Amino acid sequence: MHFVILVEDISGKTALEILIPKIISSEQHTFNIHHYKGLGHIPKDLKSASEAKKRILLDQLPRLVQGIGQTFSQYPPDYPAVLIVICDLDDRCLSTFRRELLDVVDKCNPQPKTQFCIAIEEGEAWYLGDFAAIKAAYPKANQEVLKFYTNDSICGTWEKLADAVYSGGSKKLSKLPWQVGEEKSTWANNIAPHMDVDNNLSPSFCYFRDKLRDLTGQ
Repeated sequence: MHFVILVEDISGKTALEILIPKIISSEQHTFNIHHYKGLGHIPKDLKSASEAKKRILLDQLPRLVQGIGQTFSQYPPDYPAVLIVICDLDDRCLSTFRRELLDVVDKCNPQPKTQFCIAIEEGEAWYLGDFAAIKAAYPKANQEVLKFYTNDSICGTWEKLADAVYSGGSKKLSKLPWQVGEEKSTWANNIAPHMDVDNNLSPSFCYFRDKLRDLTGQ
């Protein structure tokens, strides 16, 4: 099976390139990950208004899904392909957001087989689902911060991770907005290799893991 995976930033791509081969066989299945420069919003009329070169994921999603649907329709029957869109929930209502995402696919013809996986609240929740991996990557991580974290809670997730592993915590990092994305990529490179995908406590990560395995029959 082949997967086309869309993520909202480079740190998400970095983490997935490490994690996916831990979840499914990279010898039996293939995947391409495309990262964007932010999440944005689904256009109300489902017509992408922003320029494609700006690479904002949800702004371009109707165009992307339509194009991928046309591409998948040309694949041979014995080469199944699935589109997976991974994005942060942030402060959205989960049920409403999921319905809006599904509406994008419903309006496409041909429709690609599509799975939406939503990180709750943010992608850093997947790292925080594995304290052992964080401790392996950052032996001096603040244990008090980690101890009081509730998995997939709406709490300012990247800030919580920054408070645990970044010198000066989220207060210092927030004053350096240009460095936040770079630091998130550093977390992906440092933490993801240590993650035990079968013993992660983030429900949204487990949903993603299990969907991949269900789709591939593993």
